Amino acid sequence: MKRKLLISLSITICVCLAIIGILLYNGIIWFNNPSSRVYPVRGVDVSSYQGIIDWNVLSKQHIDFAFIKATEGSSSHDQQFRYNWENANKTQLKVGAYHFFSFDSSGSAQANNFIGIVPRQAESLPPVVDIELYGDKMEKLPDREKTDEILNELLDKLEEHYGKKPILYATIKSYDLYIKGSYGDYRIWLRDVIKSPVLSDKREWTFWQYSNRQVLKGYKGQEKFIDMNVYRGTKAQFESFAK
Repeated sequence: MKRKLLISLSITICVCLAIIGILLYNGIIWFNNPSSRVYPVRGVDVSSYQGIIDWNVLSKQHIDFAFIKATEGSSSHDQQFRYNWENANKTQLKVGAYHFFSFDSSGSAQANNFIGIVPRQAESLPPVVDIELYGDKMEKLPDREKTDEILNELLDKLEEHYGKKPILYATIKSYDLYIKGSYGDYRIWLRDVIKSPVLSDKREWTFWQYSNRQVLKGYKGQEKFIDMNVYRGTKAQFESFAK
């Protein structure tokens, strides 16, 4: 009798776990669901993976800002950037652009790539440098000293051109490897889609990407999900930051 009960209980647990897994995979529930009272300012980050975005529709779904992928490395441009930039800026959203960092290209070349496509607008959010591991870099970790040289040159050129100190986007791992202990005067945008992020050096983040599996209306691209983020602070603080 006990054996039958244990088997029945095991089957029930497996079924429940499978259902939860399906709900998580399809973006119906998430690991994180930060309080809108604690974090009243929310936004998205997008790229060509979301396809053609109807910004009039997307912008009306309780979001306040959008970061748009512009460039990658020294020569790659996101094919939807110009469309996204022009149309997002027609909404009430605060808009910024981000660059995917390359460990193999000079900071100057990467900065020129970004500057060549992203307009300089006083009302824009600061430029973002997305530094995370990719491809073979996940196994063969790039050298910290060389990365610092590239990143410092990139950040300096972006700040000089746009007149705003860039934001650094990182995963927990890339933060610990390439940002921790340095860049203390830069704001941090952290990715943690499993739990509320706590940095090993107890530093506070400014933006938190809490989900990569949100489903919103207004786009229909290769990727059905969209990244969701919160700002650490009140709406008034965000308005002041975004000036």
